[in-house]
Amino acid sequence: RLAFVGQSTYFSSSVLEDERAGILPAFFELAPGRPPEGLLAALQTFAPDVVIVFRPEFLPAGLLDTLDAVTVGYLTEPLPRSADTAAAHPDLRTRLESLRAIDPLGFDRILCFDPLLAGTVDAIVPVWRALPIPVSDSLFAPVRPAAGPAQFLFVGRSTAHREAFLGPLKHEFDVVHLAHGIADERLRTFLAEADVGVNLHNEPYPTFENRVGTLLAAGLLVVSETLSPRHGLLPGTDYVEVAQPWQLFRIGETLRTAPDTFATVRHRGRAAAERFRASRVYPALVRDLLQDVQAFGTARRVAQAS
Repeated sequence: RLAFVGQSTYFSSSVLEDERAGILPAFFELAPGRPPEGLLAALQTFAPDVVIVFRPEFLPAGLLDTLDAVTVGYLTEPLPRSADTAAAHPDLRTRLESLRAIDPLGFDRILCFDPLLAGTVDAIVPVWRALPIPVSDSLFAPVRPAAGPAQFLFVGRSTAHREAFLGPLKHEFDVVHLAHGIADERLRTFLAEADVGVNLHNEPYPTFENRVGTLLAAGLLVVSETLSPRHGLLPGTDYVEVAQPWQLFRIGETLRTAPDTFATVRHRGRAAAERFRASRVYPALVRDLLQDVQAFGTARRVAQAS
């Protein structure tokens, strides 16, 4: 039994949805700031063997101590990549301060979406493994033939940095900007109507957003601001990388006159998305996790108490 805990708006599209390889999954809502007793009671009723918590810094300290389960905290947010945090972007410093709220003895293992953050995170909690956030199987779709003017899709809140890219595009082309969290069937509807998925950073610092995997899985042409790390994706082969707003606009002009220009990239990107497929990632992850804890033990508080 595998329990996923997180904010459904952001992470319900990143989980194993159906029983697979002997794993029965379930999703439980994590609502920061609300009393946690309901969440704990729901988890106790489900009686999981493994619990994966997205954004574990939001989980109240000690909440999982009574669960007879292997617990994993999954770090999903960009952070400073250097111990010299004074030079980091203010947004990254704010996220680092939020991470300091994590219960360091509340988890058997810590996952991180970005291997380049391990040096920073290890000073707070030790990182066991780094891997990109998976994509739920229901979001995978075949590549559709280009037909008519391309529709661009961006999912994410508006920031000055993002609008510098999106603003010119919105004035000239068909752009759908979903500024608030959207998931499940509504997200699949918008993905099915789009041709190009745009990925832009929250602020001008390097990172890898989990929407990249989602857009690739849906069969869209992915146009992304420079990714770091790339998690094995090749710019110009699996997706198109841009560094300046004019480059994104130029892609719009190209697709207006020749909709099939990036057809090969679109197909290659869809094939590359298989490495993010939830039903492929989680069974292997759970197997390795259980073997690792059995072999090397844990510093989790409940294990020490026993």
